[in-house]
Amino acid sequence: MQVLLHLMAAVALLVWGTHIVRTGVLRVYGARLRHWLSHYLDRRLLAFAAGTGVTALVQSSNATALLVSGFVADGLMPLATGLAILLGADLGTALMARVLTLDLSWLSPLLLIVGVPLFLSRKQSKAGQLARVALGLGLMLLALTLIIEAMAPVTEARGVRVLFESLTGDLLLDAVVGALFAMLTYSSLAAVLLTATLSAAGVLSLPVALCLVMGATVGSGVLAFLNSGFYHTAGRRVALGSLLFKLAGLILMLPFVDLTARWLATLSFAPQDLVIGFYLAYNGGRCLTMLPLTVPMARLCRLLLPDPATPEPRQGPRHLDPQALDQPALALANASREVLAMGDLVETMLDELGNAMRRETTRPKAPPEPLDDQLDSLHTAIKLYLARLPRERLSPDSQRRWSQVLEMSISLEQAGDMIERMMEKVRDRKTARRRSFSQSGLQELLELHERLGANLRLGLSVFLNDDEDSIRRLLEEKSRFQARQRQLAHAHLERLRHQVVQSLETSSLHLDLLGDMKRLNSLFCAATLKPVDRERPAGESRS
Repeated sequence: MQVLLHLMAAVALLVWGTHIVRTGVLRVYGARLRHWLSHYLDRRLLAFAAGTGVTALVQSSNATALLVSGFVADGLMPLATGLAILLGADLGTALMARVLTLDLSWLSPLLLIVGVPLFLSRKQSKAGQLARVALGLGLMLLALTLIIEAMAPVTEARGVRVLFESLTGDLLLDAVVGALFAMLTYSSLAAVLLTATLSAAGVLSLPVALCLVMGATVGSGVLAFLNSGFYHTAGRRVALGSLLFKLAGLILMLPFVDLTARWLATLSFAPQDLVIGFYLAYNGGRCLTMLPLTVPMARLCRLLLPDPATPEPRQGPRHLDPQALDQPALALANASREVLAMGDLVETMLDELGNAMRRETTRPKAPPEPLDDQLDSLHTAIKLYLARLPRERLSPDSQRRWSQVLEMSISLEQAGDMIERMMEKVRDRKTARRRSFSQSGLQELLELHERLGANLRLGLSVFLNDDEDSIRRLLEEKSRFQARQRQLAHAHLERLRHQVVQSLETSSLHLDLLGDMKRLNSLFCAATLKPVDRERPAGESRS
């Protein structure tokens, strides 16, 4: 039993080391990797090479698949190019498996000795994150050594040999076991490394090991497809195409496994090297063979996952017409309409916040896509659209409107993030704990919440019409809101003085919400009032 626990712990350490390396690389180079991937849109071979390089760095084809699915889902990359990148990702995983199975036992202590103190002393710096990567690599190499040591007594147990020998009768079953193991460990790399180690220990026969590593490749494809459920149809197509490529490779190779194993057995290499060499050759041959088929596979994925007949929950941009970019006035008008759509989403989120403050039970089932995600999607689309307008060719009025549209979209996106955080505070610190605001406190919060909604609508009116009366009213309402917020904070402290139990239980949350509403009100007013502030006489005070 103790031997089995040691083996399981070594496998867990291997998976954890892979996770640490992936996290460290993405934190330091995540933005650059995304930029690198997104710049190979029409060059199939370069896209393949980019997928190989990125996956070799992050040591996870699943992480690369998530990045690519997001690009395709956002319309930043063609489907065929995304499939080419994922084919390269499979080759990158195989290359890293070859590197990690070299005799690097001397490197593990050095990486751990250097990585641990550097990471602990400089966690938030770039050097600290690179130390995290070194630490993860050291743990992976150490885990492989521990697995070999733990397997020594296991291989002598008759029951264990009988268990593994039961896998030799059905090649398809062996592949399924490999896929399941890759899914359980959330890493095809870990599954392949463990299979090679077991083969070296004499626990697995060569045909079984070959089927396990091919199955692990399919398992990573299944994981990527399951993870793509966060995206709409376009993003899921990428993961589906990658999975179909892997299934096709497995089906084509499975009948030749016994023949391949007999040929490999004639070579004068260690069993571990034979397994890893086969894995590298299998992935390399499969990916290069199927690289010219990315366009037909993209068509097949569109047939298997057609666009839904009804609009999907994501509220994408409806007015950002690329043809209007040659007419700046029309393009700015289109962007302004999308900003108003963002305002509608923020108003809906405000309504949900008011309901959450009233609610005494847990929140009902969330909508298919959070409103904050829809807001982020619109904000990103507006930014990209405005970036395509050549500012040097805009008139002064158009440049002012360009800035106002951008500033308002930023303010609304930040407001959406803040409302989402306020919702989490209410759920975690009131509803989930079965606490309630006092009757007076709830009425005060709802009063300020109503003023907030009115100022949002007034701010959007100023943004749309830019008339002086609305601007003056917004300035007055901003000042009134701040004064009322201070009054309500004092009223809450008065209830605390009188030992109102409900106010005592929710005091921190109540004051946090008052402060958050003040900041929200400033966001609703800031972008629309900036042009006014620039024109205000120097002696006039700002509210």
